[in-house]
Amino acid sequence: MDQQQIMDLYAQMLPTYIGSGLVSYVITSIGLMKMFEKAGVTNWYAWIPFLNLYWITKIATGNGWLFLLILIPCVGALIYTILLAVKLAPAYGCGGGMIALLIFFPWIAYLIMGFGSAQYVGPQ
Repeated sequence: MDQQQIMDLYAQMLPTYIGSGLVSYVITSIGLMKMFEKAGVTNWYAWIPFLNLYWITKIATGNGWLFLLILIPCVGALIYTILLAVKLAPAYGCGGGMIALLIFFPWIAYLIMGFGSAQYVGPQ
């Protein structure tokens, strides 16, 4: 494969990557909107990048500035994801299964917690 063929392949794949990213963002934001409503937070914050991370972290831990952990190179996002899952599930009265779902498939977990029967009880 020469360089031109590789560039053509990337050009064909780009719309799929952009489209799947947008769909994922919309699904996540819809779930976060419902979760924010349950927690008494303005729901349109779910659509604003970094502001939604601040508020979901504040809902889960009581300290929104912990979202800055994601800025630590290499391990920051992993630590943040696990910390958020361990704190967020109990804040909505959920257990270990929801923690695992939040770690591996957060967009699905946000929809379940937002539209399901989970009630916000506050940081644990």
